[in-house]
Amino acid sequence: MPPPLLTLKMQPTSVMTTKPSILSSTAHADDQVYTLRNAQDMCLTISERGAALVSWWAPDRYGRVADVLLGYPDAHGYADNRYYFGAVIGRWANRIAQGRFTVDGEALQTEANDRGNHLHGGPQGFHRARWQATMEDGGVSLRLVSPDGDGGFRGKLEVQVHYRLADDGSLTIAYEAVADAPTAVNLTVHPYFNLNGGSADVGDHMLQIDADYYMEIDQSGIPVTVAPVGGTAFDFRQPAAIGPRLAWPDPQIQLAGGFDHCYCVKPYNKGKPGPLREVARVYDPGSGRQLQVSTTEVGLQFYTGNALEGVHGRATRPYGRHDGFCLEAHAYPDQVNGPYAAAVILRPGQVYRQTTVYRLGLIQ
Repeated sequence: MPPPLLTLKMQPTSVMTTKPSILSSTAHADDQVYTLRNAQDMCLTISERGAALVSWWAPDRYGRVADVLLGYPDAHGYADNRYYFGAVIGRWANRIAQGRFTVDGEALQTEANDRGNHLHGGPQGFHRARWQATMEDGGVSLRLVSPDGDGGFRGKLEVQVHYRLADDGSLTIAYEAVADAPTAVNLTVHPYFNLNGGSADVGDHMLQIDADYYMEIDQSGIPVTVAPVGGTAFDFRQPAAIGPRLAWPDPQIQLAGGFDHCYCVKPYNKGKPGPLREVARVYDPGSGRQLQVSTTEVGLQFYTGNALEGVHGRATRPYGRHDGFCLEAHAYPDQVNGPYAAAVILRPGQVYRQTTVYRLGLIQ
């Protein structure tokens, strides 16, 4: 049986520990940028603007180093960041239908910024805020206080995100949040990956997602039902190249201009987050680089950069459609309007916790 639509209940999870990295900081215009390095010649930079992952330099099978993240050429892009490159998303990742929901009988209207819906915290969401960063615990911790009424959400929310890079190529991202009033919380990070370092689009990347079901969407990107992946373009239970699937005559692919859908990653367990587990793998045959994604969350949004055409990033040419992909771990889209909406409401005295790990390495 498919899982019911939009269910989740937050539970505390333990934070994965890793070997400390070498860390330094530099100025990036008016924003500070922090650099994590490991023993594998990886170099990861993080900006306090949006708590964004700016770049991740890593070697390929021949020892050639390239940046596997898409991003802007300078700090001005991150100050606006309309494409959410690398940023932490909040208070609500993904979409809320018409930006409306209720908490304890109180009707709330959040900012609508995507086809009449609320998307990624609204136009002034966490992705545009300047976070306060400190070097601690072998990595970087970034903190943000979101005031009552921010983006239409109630209550003051205090958020912390901790990044740590290990020598095995694992980037652990641990989130915590507390609130002084009941409020909807759903956080994620939004890096665009291209494992060939930008030499081509991501069409030849081999993707595997451990999910039997995904969420079909309507024309505005809101999920309408949970559907089995079997026999569809969405079946990545066995590794498959992304490019050919983009060309399938699937109504859902045509509706989104590619993939922009949430997968119900296993184990489902009635929508509750569970222990940290691997849920997806991506392999680039040309470079030999492989990305593994582990998370405590039940939803994984797969996005193929459908709106990247003409975006001026760090490449010598403007980005093209499908030049990058995103795998964003979070609760289900529009869950605040589903039958289990209470599960994504953070209340005073509770702590929101989430852990997601991106492990970058070479295929064995």
